[in-house]
Amino acid sequence: MRPEEILAQFGPRESMAYDVVIVGAGPAGLAAAIRLKQRNAELSVVVLEKGSEPGAHILSGAVMDPIALNELMPDWKARGAPLNQPVTGDEVLFLNETSATTTPQALIPDCFHNDGNYVVSLANVVRWLATQAEGLGVEIFPGFTAAEILYDEAGAVRGVATGNMGVGKDGEPTDSFQLGMELLGAYTFFAEGARGHLGKQLIAKFGLDEGRDPQSYGLGIKELWEVPADKAQPGKVVHTAGWPMNEQTYGGGFLYHLEGNLVTLGFVVGLDYQNPWLSPFEEMQRWKTHPAIRAHIEGGKRIGYGARAIVAGGLLSLPKLAFPGGALLGCDAGTLNAARIKGSHAAIKTGMLAADAAADALAAGRRADELAAYPAAFESSWLHAELDRSRNFKQWFKKGNTVGAVMTGIEQWLLPKLGVKRPPWTIHRHGPDHARMHAASACEPIRYPRPDGKLTFDRLSSVFISNTNHEENQPAHLTLKDASVPVSVNLAKYAGPESRYCPAGVYEFVNKDGADQLVINAQNCVHCKTCDIKDPTQNIVWVTPEGGGGPNYGGM
Repeated sequence: MRPEEILAQFGPRESMAYDVVIVGAGPAGLAAAIRLKQRNAELSVVVLEKGSEPGAHILSGAVMDPIALNELMPDWKARGAPLNQPVTGDEVLFLNETSATTTPQALIPDCFHNDGNYVVSLANVVRWLATQAEGLGVEIFPGFTAAEILYDEAGAVRGVATGNMGVGKDGEPTDSFQLGMELLGAYTFFAEGARGHLGKQLIAKFGLDEGRDPQSYGLGIKELWEVPADKAQPGKVVHTAGWPMNEQTYGGGFLYHLEGNLVTLGFVVGLDYQNPWLSPFEEMQRWKTHPAIRAHIEGGKRIGYGARAIVAGGLLSLPKLAFPGGALLGCDAGTLNAARIKGSHAAIKTGMLAADAAADALAAGRRADELAAYPAAFESSWLHAELDRSRNFKQWFKKGNTVGAVMTGIEQWLLPKLGVKRPPWTIHRHGPDHARMHAASACEPIRYPRPDGKLTFDRLSSVFISNTNHEENQPAHLTLKDASVPVSVNLAKYAGPESRYCPAGVYEFVNKDGADQLVINAQNCVHCKTCDIKDPTQNIVWVTPEGGGGPNYGGM
C-alpha cells in the first residue's frame, strides 16, 4: 500500500500548531529553539528528533570552538555544559607508510590552532542543550521522523508530517499501525545534518543551489578508545595528512585525547575519490596501524564506533538559506568549515541567526514568508567571514594533495602573517562527487589486510558497538529508483562500489541461482548517508526509517 493510499484509508492525520517547528535536535536545531525562547518565552516551539533521544545520532570528532555557545549562553560553564577538557596542544603530522614528519609549531596554519577550544563528546553536548531547551519550555519529540514536507496553497512550507509507525515490510499496516501526525508552524527550520533527507528536497524544489558550486562531502569514520593511563594525554590534538591516501585522494586523520583515559580518533575520506576499489572503512583501519597512531591506542580497548557524512563544500557551495515558510540550518545547509574540521560552532550560530529572524517576523505579525533577515544577518556575521577565508580549501585539494597542502599553507598561514584577511582569489569546482568515480577496469584494485581483532576490526563487529537497531518488520529505508541498476551498471562497470563505500556492511552482492543480485541489509544502517551521496548512478535514495531506529552513540 502506497503512503497516499494509507492516508486515504486511515486519515485525516491529527495536527498540532506551533510558532516554529524544528526538524533535528542537533546543535543547530536546539540552539534555534533556545534562542527563540530567550527572545520570547511565549513562543511555542517543537523539535522533532528521529533518534531515540537527543544525541543518539550525533557523531563528530570533536574539537569544539565555544564562540557561538558563548553568545547563546554566556554562563554555560555554571550551567554544567560538558566542555570539560581544554585543548592542551596541537600536532600536525604528514605520514608516509612507516614514518611521520611533524610540522613545526611556528608553521602550523591558523585553521589547525585550537587554543581556547575543547575536546568534547558532541553527543553529550547535545544532550545538555536538550535539557536547557526543555527547561525553557521547548517541546522535544524523540523517536519521531519528519518524513514529509507540507506546503500551503501558495507553495510555502507550512510544516512537516511525521512518519507512520507500524507499517510492515510489505507496505501494509500491521496491528501496531499508527498514522503520522502533522506539525504545523508559522516557520519550519530544517536542521537534519549533512545531506538532510528533507533539506535535499527543499534545495531542489526552491532552486536554492542555483549559481553555487556543487556540494562536496567526506565520510568520517570514528572510534572511541579507552587507553591505559600511561598513554593518556588529556587535551592532546593530532591531525594527520598523507598515508594511506595517495596524491589524488583527499583524506586525513584526527586523534583527540578526552578526559578519563579516553581517545577519540577517526579518518575522513573525501567522497570525490576516483578508485571504486577504495573502502573508506578499510583505509581507516589501515591508518591505525601507522606507528604514529598505534602509539596512542595500542593496549587499549575500542568501546565505540560510528560513521557520518560530512558536508565540505564551504561557502561557495552554500545554498540560499531561506525560502517561503522556512530555513536551512547548520550542516543541512553546509556551514561546516572543512579547513578547521569544525561545524558545531557554525551550526549553533546559524540556529541563533534564524531564530532571531523568526522572532522578529512573528513579533511583527508575519507568518510563512521568506526570512530574508536570516541570510542577511549571516552575511554580516563572523561565521561568514570565517567561511570566506576558507572558501578555496576543498577546491585546492581537488587539484591534488600537494597543491592543497601548499595552498592551505599560503591562505591559512602566510597571508594572515602578511595582514591579508581573505584570499584575493576564488577557485571554483565543477561536477558532483559521485561523477568523479572511474570504471573499475581503469583502476588498480586495493587489497586490504585482514583485521587482527585488537587494533583493526571488521565492519559487522564495528556496527555492533554502534548500538544500531531497526525494527525488522518495516519497509527498507534504503530505496532504489531502478532495481536493475546495481547489477547492470554498478557491478558491471564499477565492480559494485556500494559494497565498499558503505561503512556498515549494508550492501552486498551475492550470486543466487547463477544470477548476481544486490542484498540490502538495512538493519545495519548507521544513517551516514554515504550511499545517497556516492552512488555513481544516483540510484540509491535514503529515506527516513521508523522513528527511534538507527545508531545510539552514547558518549561518541
